[in-house]
Amino acid sequence: MSLPPLVEPAAELSVEEVRRYSRHLIIPDVGMDGQKRLKNAKVLAVGAGGLGSPTLMYLAAAGVGTLGVVDFDVVDESNLQRQIIHGQSDIGKPKAVSAKESINEINPFVDVRLHEERLDSSNVMEIFADYDLIVDGTDNFATRYLVNDACVLLDKPYVWGSIFRFDGQVSVFWDSHGPNYRDLYPVPPPPGMVPSCAEGGVLGVLCASVGAVQATEAIKLITGIGETLLGRLMVYDALEMTWRTIKVRKDPNAEPITELIDYELFCGTVSDAAAEAAAGSTIGVHELKDMIDSGKDFLLVDVREPNEYEIIKIPGSVLIPKDRILRGEALSELPHDKPIVLHCKSGARSAEALAAVKAAGFRDAVHVQGGVLAWQSQIDQSLPTY
Repeated sequence: MSLPPLVEPAAELSVEEVRRYSRHLIIPDVGMDGQKRLKNAKVLAVGAGGLGSPTLMYLAAAGVGTLGVVDFDVVDESNLQRQIIHGQSDIGKPKAVSAKESINEINPFVDVRLHEERLDSSNVMEIFADYDLIVDGTDNFATRYLVNDACVLLDKPYVWGSIFRFDGQVSVFWDSHGPNYRDLYPVPPPPGMVPSCAEGGVLGVLCASVGAVQATEAIKLITGIGETLLGRLMVYDALEMTWRTIKVRKDPNAEPITELIDYELFCGTVSDAAAEAAAGSTIGVHELKDMIDSGKDFLLVDVREPNEYEIIKIPGSVLIPKDRILRGEALSELPHDKPIVLHCKSGARSAEALAAVKAAGFRDAVHVQGGVLAWQSQIDQSLPTY
């Protein structure tokens, strides 16, 4: 959908800025007017991770005058496979600070504003208020609904992207001009149904493809050029190397968004059944180690995927992926005459598997809080992590 320019042009460009942005200035659709609009724009990136990295870097290079970064996390070595705004020397540094340093290297004319805090209902309206548009690169549904609803209430455009393994999605939402995120996803998927990138992985370079589209959409919105993705969902398959678009329409029967809600409760981290099963049936990694060291007879079941099992495993565990348990086909492999201990990467998937195991009559079953990540950090730090 073609939209008018989002931002008024700045008064002027300096001689240095004209030199820097000359390849934009000679594009008739951008020109001096468009570049002045970019200079005057304020864009907030929610997340400085896989999608935030290319988005921030290209918006900085393009000359967006003010870039905000919301991120409370620190750089981890596992981030460097895809989060290209960070480097080896940034490990352990706050992502927002690392992002600002990279942006300053790319373009010293950009004003970078940091929000080193977890985005939630208590601060989102105040943070968003100062920006013209929001670019979202988060990987969880609770934050996506939070960002969407705040943008609806503040009447701001929302450039959204999503990645998983080899697949990406991008769209633009702006409730006063077209659909919002809830028109595409009225309700979140059931807890545990859609794995995160941390659970399922992502091809690093996929972030560049999707993030570049997000940055392009932001530039088009700011300058008022081209046809935006408002009302369209772009779906990218890196394995097949195909892009396709799907129309997205406003739901005429949707309930209006009038206030922010409890988004963690709305989306859930685990299902009610998993939470109920885990209550009183959860052990820690030190308790698990005591069970192993004492020679207790029990079955330790790893419910992750085979490729994860190859990276790190707890000694003595057997691999039975969660989906096989949920489908019921692996239940015959579980013993009734001794305890069963389930674990995954961090505890969410094993809680879901525990609910299915208990429902099938295996009452002497527990799961391990923190999973292999807790085992690596608290029991055996010589093991790799991911």
